[in-house]
Amino acid sequence: MNLPNKLTLFRILLIPVLVLLILLEVPNRFLISSVIFIIASITDALDGYIARRDNLVTDFGKFMDPLADKLLVISVLICMVEVDLVSSWMVIIIVARELTVSILRAIAAADGKVIAAGGSGKLKTITQMVSIVVLFLGAHFYNVYLLNFGTGLIFIATLLTLYSGWEYLYKNKEVFMESK
Repeated sequence: MNLPNKLTLFRILLIPVLVLLILLEVPNRFLISSVIFIIASITDALDGYIARRDNLVTDFGKFMDPLADKLLVISVLICMVEVDLVSSWMVIIIVARELTVSILRAIAAADGKVIAAGGSGKLKTITQMVSIVVLFLGAHFYNVYLLNFGTGLIFIATLLTLYSGWEYLYKNKEVFMESK
């Protein structure tokens, strides 16, 4: 178990902590959630960087790192619907895209092909993560400007989600045509 894989596991372990914090009415839950989410997001960037830099890429990491990212963002967004910070239709689009791309990658992998993350997918992820933090901070400080800005960002993230999903499907349409 190398350091990048430990960081991935750590990120996964943070998910139930975040879910409980968001859903339970504990003091400063949104501020604490934003700090934990930022830490989790940093581990996302750090584990991939360390794995590539130190040649520590493993099959476990290839599978668990993207899964951890999706579980983190989707879990938090679903909880944010529950506490009225995000509209459910946006989360549905985000979840549908993540499932679609994951299935596309699985089909490609079964044929020995790898579909790497594209620029629009990375931009989508960054926008989602920033919008989550801004919404948490807006809720913590009861700041309508931060909440409106966060809502605008999550709307942009939803549009980027649609675009990146379309881009993955379009650029890899042969995966569906050639699969057995």
